Amino acid sequence: MMARLLIGLVAGLIFGFGLALSGMLDPARVRGFLDVTGAWDPSLAFVLAGAVIVSALGQAWARGRATPFFDKQFDWPATRPVTTRLIVGSALFGIGWGLVGLCPGPAIAGLSLGLAPIAIFAAAMIVGMVLFTLLPERAR
Repeated sequence: MMARLLIGLVAGLIFGFGLALSGMLDPARVRGFLDVTGAWDPSLAFVLAGAVIVSALGQAWARGRATPFFDKQFDWPATRPVTTRLIVGSALFGIGWGLVGLCPGPAIAGLSLGLAPIAIFAAAMIVGMVLFTLLPERAR
């Protein structure tokens, strides 16, 4: 159990460092990347491409293993259905990311900067998560 926690901590630290190094903690830079009809900043496309490559290689490597390092079995999803809930959730995520320039990973890593707007976003995000868990199952 302790090894899993330590691995999670190290992975989170590496992820946060990568977000900071790449500029993903700067909402203005993210909005510049998303503004394809205005003053588009293509630099984050390289970050995205790098992340997709690393993720694809890691996924291929993991799928070639019989078991994970720190568990008894992999928890791969049985199916990948595209549902209305998935589409609506993705659209809301994208709209929020475009309006604010933050998403959950960069918001949590950005808390280390001590900036009020990031703290407000993170607090609102946590409140939204709590409210979602309080919704009846049929409303989700």
